[in-house]
Amino acid sequence: MLLRTALVLTFVIVDFVLPLSARVTRVDITSRSDVLSSESFGNSGVYERITGRVYFSVALANPHNANIVDLGNAVNLKNGEVEFSSDFIAVRPKDAHKSNGSLLLEVPNRGRSRIVALVDGGDWDVRNTAGDGWLLRKGFTIVSLGWQWDAVGTDVLKLFAPIAKEKGQTITGLLRGDFTPWKTTSEIPLGHLILGNIGGSEYPVANPDDPQNVLTVRDSREADRTVISRSQWQFAETVNGKLQPSSHAIHLNGGFQPGRIYEYVYTVADPVIAGLGFAAVRDFAAYAKHTIDSITPAKRVYGEGISQNGRFLRDFLYEGFNADEEGGPALDGILAHVAGAGRGSFNYRFAQPSRDAQPMSSIFFPTDIFPFTDEPERDPITGRNAGLLDRAKEDKVVPKIFFSNTSYEYWGRVCALIHVSADGKQDATVGSNVRIYHFTGLQHFSGPFPPQKGKGDLFGQQPQSPLPIKYFWRAMISNMDAWVRDNTLPPPSSYPRISDGTLVPFRDYRFPDIPGIHNPHEANAAYRLDFGPDWTRGILSIQPPKVGLAFPVLVPQVNADGNETDGVRLPELTVPLATYAAWNLRDPSIGAPDQRVSFEASFIPFPKTAAEREKMHDPRKSVAERYTSREDYLARYKAAAEDLVKQRWLLPEDLPALLQRGEQEWLLANGEQ
Repeated sequence: MLLRTALVLTFVIVDFVLPLSARVTRVDITSRSDVLSSESFGNSGVYERITGRVYFSVALANPHNANIVDLGNAVNLKNGEVEFSSDFIAVRPKDAHKSNGSLLLEVPNRGRSRIVALVDGGDWDVRNTAGDGWLLRKGFTIVSLGWQWDAVGTDVLKLFAPIAKEKGQTITGLLRGDFTPWKTTSEIPLGHLILGNIGGSEYPVANPDDPQNVLTVRDSREADRTVISRSQWQFAETVNGKLQPSSHAIHLNGGFQPGRIYEYVYTVADPVIAGLGFAAVRDFAAYAKHTIDSITPAKRVYGEGISQNGRFLRDFLYEGFNADEEGGPALDGILAHVAGAGRGSFNYRFAQPSRDAQPMSSIFFPTDIFPFTDEPERDPITGRNAGLLDRAKEDKVVPKIFFSNTSYEYWGRVCALIHVSADGKQDATVGSNVRIYHFTGLQHFSGPFPPQKGKGDLFGQQPQSPLPIKYFWRAMISNMDAWVRDNTLPPPSSYPRISDGTLVPFRDYRFPDIPGIHNPHEANAAYRLDFGPDWTRGILSIQPPKVGLAFPVLVPQVNADGNETDGVRLPELTVPLATYAAWNLRDPSIGAPDQRVSFEASFIPFPKTAAEREKMHDPRKSVAERYTSREDYLARYKAAAEDLVKQRWLLPEDLPALLQRGEQEWLLANGEQ
């Protein structure tokens, strides 16, 4: 066992010495204040909000750090240790004795905390409002910890990690990015463009004249690339009306055209040791549980991540980081949401943590890569046998796990691969510590209500699915806490299966022929990629990678209404007023109208009456043909909602809000809202 030493915890207001974990060397607090003017939250009392930076040190010789790429090349390696730090924000009961003992450790999405706002409906940092304060009333401590070195923007939580040099020499390599504009533009910044923002900054151009620098264009993921002549583009941006050289932007004569995939490759230098983000999460969890007078004391720590950060947690498990430096379990539970089968570019030389896998961007990155299932599986092409939890099992630190996804992930994040064999022919075994939940009819993030179309690069042909995830999140957190705390089993896994026909190959998908609705011709696939001979060691030398055979693509089957029949279904699916398709196609105005919009599902309302249905030639029954009256609909809706409460998919206290939503949807369906 490593000796836990006493180190200094530094406060802005007052300094005093506390015993800390040997891995957390210092905590600098920049602000500390009572939440909402000392408002009391049930039995939890007053909460406080703390912001600052956590400082870590990891030992090169410790075997639990062996997987951190380039750790031995850190420029600040001293006495066998590497130091780094992370921003954090904590919301905790001011009186630690009033905590419920459980800490929700959020892996923030591209540096932005979200879980408090998502679950409670208030501000992400409870600065002005706590919403209904559910997490606070229940006594949870919430910490959001920076892990991404390239997060961009104000108020982002970042990882501050050293760069690597090999024997004192600058390390160089190739970096790749891609994007699909939604309108004509002359210049684009280097970086991952997502939802109209840069999710992660790209490394600056090391040598703008390097012959390896290349720009290509194509019309779909698998289409052949066309090289754009070097005379037509340059690393430059317009400043005060004049084109100036730039190491952070690309200018294309004639402009980048909407709906086309542009891909750039260029030389870079000085990689950041991005894998230290895994160590930050691991070591903060250990610090919170094992250090006397921790700023966020906890008996149990649950890792929570959404989308990019759910993929981070899947990779965290796969790469063996749930064993802390002393070999104990770091995270007791994991809630990885809308990650699909993905992991990510989190622990590579020249890692690009923001890159994901979308229909028209971030294509062929190390995201959806084997293995996918928690239990070991065999790749029939390569013969490789592996499972996501192999290292955690070997180290005897397997946490309780929820892998939750929406309908979108089966189309955009190859979600089926987490619970089928690699050949796509049979359902896979799921471990006893794992639950897989499919939230049917929802999209990657909840759309607005009343339903609206997306904007910018998310402008789809149909309004987005407005089904809310909020109430499922509350139940999941409650169920996870009970599972870890006293081994109260959560609801069983619920997802589409090959065995009962609710999961089918894409070719067998049977969506109804609804007038005016264009159906997708494909879904995202996971491919066997080759980034070069050293990429399993975290070094990618071939860009773009060699693309091998794809794994099978399977999606949930639908009924005559176009709604999926499996999984955890809100009353909107069991007592429907609309079709909630798992996909949404791009509007023609943003180009590539035969391709899917990232993240979105579709809301397609039923005809109101039989006459309207017949006039439209809509195969789906009208609202009037399904329900005799408003009272009939609401009675069925209430029964469906109460059934979800009985099965512990929803909390009893959230039933009134759900019933109110049902009334609003009835008014919308009948043109009264």
